[in-house]
Amino acid sequence: MAGKISNQSGRLTRAAKHAAPLHLLAAIGVIIVGMTLVIPFAFETLGDNAFIALTIPAGLLTIAATDLAKRAPQKHALWLVFGCAILLRGYVLLFDPLLSSDIYRYIWDGRVQAAGINPYRYFPADETLAFLRDGTIFPHINRADTAVTIYPPVAQFFFLLVTRLGESVTVMRLALLGCEAVTVTLIMLLLRRTNRPVTRVVAYLWHPLPLWEIANNGHVDALMVALMMLGLWIALTGRALRGAVVIAFSILVKPYVAPVLAGIWRPWDFRMPLVVIAVIALCYLPYLSVGWGVLGFLTQGYLTEQGISGGNDLWLLSLWRLVFGYHEGDVAAYVALAALALWFTGLSVARSSHHSIASSLADINMLLLLTLLLLSPNYPWHFLTIMPFVALCGSAPSWAVSIGALLLSEQLDWDFYIPRIVSKSILFGGLFLACAFTAWRARMQRTADSGASQ
Repeated sequence: MAGKISNQSGRLTRAAKHAAPLHLLAAIGVIIVGMTLVIPFAFETLGDNAFIALTIPAGLLTIAATDLAKRAPQKHALWLVFGCAILLRGYVLLFDPLLSSDIYRYIWDGRVQAAGINPYRYFPADETLAFLRDGTIFPHINRADTAVTIYPPVAQFFFLLVTRLGESVTVMRLALLGCEAVTVTLIMLLLRRTNRPVTRVVAYLWHPLPLWEIANNGHVDALMVALMMLGLWIALTGRALRGAVVIAFSILVKPYVAPVLAGIWRPWDFRMPLVVIAVIALCYLPYLSVGWGVLGFLTQGYLTEQGISGGNDLWLLSLWRLVFGYHEGDVAAYVALAALALWFTGLSVARSSHHSIASSLADINMLLLLTLLLLSPNYPWHFLTIMPFVALCGSAPSWAVSIGALLLSEQLDWDFYIPRIVSKSILFGGLFLACAFTAWRARMQRTADSGASQ
């Protein structure tokens, strides 16, 4: 009898230990949902600073949720995580895009292609395209009278396909949520493959960055990330060349993911570069009737507009100029040094002797962080490339960058504007602090291990 009581007591104790993290996880989920419910109205009333003030704490809460989720019963935790994630996405879908009008260009490009016209040929406001205008999509297109499309071929294929199902913001966002579903599935597969708790997927699903930039603003970066993750899964499970093809498709949505190729390439294997070049050439082929115009607005103003050509928004160069002033040719020098840094880091990763999936993901995570640091994007959605690695690797630098990116939601339309150099200094300063913390913790762990072995 005493033995039965003891066993029952032990089961109750273990159940209580598991229940506590689950209850705390549920409480965090309720708080994040509550904050999300408020955000659209706070944005409408108080502007983008209110958006930032609510989303950054939500991101910090997601860190706590990730720690709790791995200690909670897996089945119940996953139901809770996915239930909240679906609720959050369903809610933000009810509102028009808050922070970007890019999605209207996606729909327009799909409509133009369906009419048999090369999207790289005309500005949306060109009279040749007057017969395609409407009162729902056309009035919201940004740069309608100054820029042809900037988006590469695979993005264009996607726009054409989705708009054949429906030329609306809702249809496009649902398609991008479909891409996000692919990303989440692959995150969970890779977590299982690396023997990590699949409940870590909460780091992605509850994080405010993908929630607002995909489900609400509807950025095509969701397609880029899904293709990147699919290519990595294929490559890291033994089919590197096929994986490179899919990653090349990802690059042709947005090129920020190009450094990922270094994580699956092995030096002196010339097949992969040739295959990637062939894929890029074939995808551009249907649009070559406009010649170099296929590079779209990228070479016709975007680099200047984003402060890249002049170096104004390249964070490290901006800091250099604050201390040492402007010098002729400093942008060219910075670009050359940045390219060399990426090249040698990528080569070091490619030549690495350890090629486990976990170590490869960590190396790719580092490469993407370095790319974001050197290119210093101006918009939060460009940081979506790092989001799968927040769940997969969970490093402090990844968390710092993914949450810090929300500072770039500043829209210039409100009275209190935080200068971009300040926002980026907090963002990338956080990255450096997180790297220092990670290095210190690793050193302390090595010291502890060394002491234990003596």
